[in-house]
Amino acid sequence: MKTLLKGGIVVSGGGSAQLDVLVDGEKIEQVAEHILCADANVVDVTGKLLFPGFIDAHTHFDLDVCNTTTADNFDTGTRSAIRGGTTMVIDFACPNKGESLQYGLDLWHKKADGRSSCDYSFHMTIDDWNDEIKAEVPKMFEQGIPSFKMYMTYPAMMIGDKDLFYALEEIKKYGGIAGVHCENAGVIDALIEQHKADGKLAPGSHPECRPNATEAEAVAHLLRICEVADTPVVIVHLSTKEALAEVMAARARGQKVYVETCPHYLTLDESGYYEADFRKAAGYICAPPLRTKDDQNALWKGLYNGAIQTVSTDHCSFTLEQKEAGRGDFTKIPGGLPGVETRGVLLYTFGVATGKITKEKMAEVLSENPAKLYGAWPRKGAILAGSDADIVVYDPEADTTIKGEDMLSEAKYTPYDGMRTRGSIAQVYLRGKLAVEHGEVKIGAAGTFIPRTTGTL
Repeated sequence: MKTLLKGGIVVSGGGSAQLDVLVDGEKIEQVAEHILCADANVVDVTGKLLFPGFIDAHTHFDLDVCNTTTADNFDTGTRSAIRGGTTMVIDFACPNKGESLQYGLDLWHKKADGRSSCDYSFHMTIDDWNDEIKAEVPKMFEQGIPSFKMYMTYPAMMIGDKDLFYALEEIKKYGGIAGVHCENAGVIDALIEQHKADGKLAPGSHPECRPNATEAEAVAHLLRICEVADTPVVIVHLSTKEALAEVMAARARGQKVYVETCPHYLTLDESGYYEADFRKAAGYICAPPLRTKDDQNALWKGLYNGAIQTVSTDHCSFTLEQKEAGRGDFTKIPGGLPGVETRGVLLYTFGVATGKITKEKMAEVLSENPAKLYGAWPRKGAILAGSDADIVVYDPEADTTIKGEDMLSEAKYTPYDGMRTRGSIAQVYLRGKLAVEHGEVKIGAAGTFIPRTTGTL
């Protein structure tokens, strides 16, 4: 049975128009005005916005970190994601130092295969560099993994400048791309030592030990390395106006730099770290930390003018009970926020509805750009004939309130608790199948691995 979505406004980066969408099986068959199809199941979506399925290119499910494991695995995390309109995630396969890339990829397939409610792929984390790892890089491309992740902080994951340079050069040979976590580890460690010596152990010390300059310096440092390597790069979860200025300076030199930011940097600020309630304050701990209103404004402007290409969540969820490990020592609070379920409504509410961005820009940064950058376009990220029928039906009139107890994430809380949304998601289709209707997830583990090619953004 075919499905015909009639009367909706199809949104893309190139514009919006009232168009019908005919779905046959897993694919979009036709997008046009006034489609007639006698054997189709007709769904009236008049007054609704039809976005391409959202792609979250930065999630961490079933990750062992900080002597614990994230609250969400691929079962719970992807159910939360699909409910929020995300029809594809790109998680991070993370081998430990001393383990092979293939081991990490195989392990993440075991974590995700047959368990995911949305489609998925992986970035490969490089936290070690030697001849064996180098030889594995082309094998990742052969298995549909053209994107990688490296860290400039966290001793268990970071690699030095020399190895970072070599890795960038090797990835470039095959047309791939790397995303890099940019913070100056040495300065952060020094500030942590000082705060501990002074007995400053509460969550409020977290942002004080990771000030804006530590991100901006690391971004500038990385981009000069990339200048020598002559390779493009993605700055993941960029959070500050100073770091964005470093990106713009590199682009002025002729470098190709892509930027990702996250909903929490657009909607929350550092005041949360100073809440009197430890659990509430700890619930905001993430790295880089939440910033100021000025940083928020700079990021929104960056989205509006195209300086920032994608918005992902960096979903790395822990319960507030898990965050209790850092009571009395802020450095032991596992860092990360839940967010896969709320990204779409937050971007619409605080971006589109306020005029900070257009609905077309929302389609770009949540769907089109990640699909293009990470090599899934046009199968993903588009409402076009031949594309996968991944469609988010957004009702701009169905306002709601975000509540922690309503979330499907096993974190059992949300940092956006109590926020009133403008509109909400009415339906989600995953490869032509009705996956979500008015908040109810109607599918099981229907997600499939999506092999990707080199990007085209």
